[in-house]
Amino acid sequence: MLPSLGFNEIIILGILALVVVGPKDLPLLFRKLGRWTAKLRGMAQEFRTGFDELARQAELDELKKEVDALRRTTSLQELRNEFTKPLPTLEDYAGIKSTPAIPASAVAPVVTSTVAENAEDTDDVAAEKAVDEVAAAKPEGVPEHADVAPIVRSAQ
Repeated sequence: MLPSLGFNEIIILGILALVVVGPKDLPLLFRKLGRWTAKLRGMAQEFRTGFDELARQAELDELKKEVDALRRTTSLQELRNEFTKPLPTLEDYAGIKSTPAIPASAVAPVVTSTVAENAEDTDDVAAEKAVDEVAAAKPEGVPEHADVAPIVRSAQ
């Protein structure tokens, strides 16, 4: 490391250079010193650039080797198989077995509008009977709205 020079040290060196070299040759000395410093900086920059270029070349060679290795080992069929796999659920990631909140035996069959319309067309009594059967098939612990589809709101 180069020692740091303060303002006082620079003044002392300037006076010393003025006395030793003389006022006549001092500008010539500073000019030569500036050229020598510029050459040193240029050489250092050239070394740094060459070193960076070697590092980039080594990285490119390594990257080419990795790409070639991937081309040799990976086929399109393997990629297609990987993309067609089903996505895991959150339960799979958590490691728990997913069970429905309401058992399948407790869920009553849903009466569709076409069944109700057909029942109304044939006989109002038959329609009331179908609704009563659905209500009777519903277990006691299941809320009334368990067989109703949730409301989906569209983003606007």
